[in-house]
Order: sequence, then C-alpha cells, then structure tokens
Amino acid sequence: MTDGTTYCGNCGEANPKDAWFCSGCGAPLQKPAESEAVEEGDGTGGIIPYKNPAALMAYYLGLFSLFPLLGLPLGIAALALGIAGLRRRRERPVIKGSVHAWIGIVLGGITTLLWGAWIVAIIAGIVAG
Repeated sequence: MTDGTTYCGNCGEANPKDAWFCSGCGAPLQKPAESEAVEEGDGTGGIIPYKNPAALMAYYLGLFSLFPLLGLPLGIAALALGIAGLRRRRERPVIKGSVHAWIGIVLGGITTLLWGAWIVAIIAGIVAG
C-alpha cells in the first residue's frame, strides 16, 4: 500500500499502516508485507459483495421493485442504497459491490419513474373521471 494505509480484511476499514488492530471492528491486522503478498478471498470467488451490504441490498431491492404495488418504495430504497454502496466502495477499495450497486441504482431509478408515473396517471384519471 503506497499511501500508508492498511485495509481490514474483516470489515474493510482503512487503518494506519503500523496498526495492530482495526479501528472499525477490532480485528487483528496482518503485517503490511503479508497483506500485500496475500490477497484475501472468499468462498464465492468475489461474486457476492458480502462486505458491502448496501450494494447487495440495492441489487435485491432493485429486482423486487419490478413487482407492482411494491415497486415504488422498493425502487426508491434501491436507488438510495445503491448510491450508499458506491460511496462505501469508493471509501474502502478492498470491498466489492460496484456492479451490484449500479444494478440497484439503474433498476431503482427506472422503477421509481415507472411506478411514480403510473400512480400519477391513476390519480389524474380519478380526478378527471
């Protein structure tokens, strides 16, 4: 790590290079030379961003926002969590989840506009009718 920062393998928190324990979760940190030599993996091969729950929730809420009646609130939540997931990924580059966050943002934005327009059309029809 060239900037003197070590990232926790447990929670992704940025710590000073000489820290023995993580300031975020208290987990013991590897020596900097070891952490650069060994890249931590997970059982999913990096496909599921379990260290970035906001991005993961944005992904699932974005998918479920396609359902009628649930779409508007879930779309709004997916949009907000997707943005939070991207921010967390930018702050802690060790964690994954940018693709999941973008899927949540895109699906959340589309379904928010779609279901919002549908509700406005129904209200306009009721008022006009």
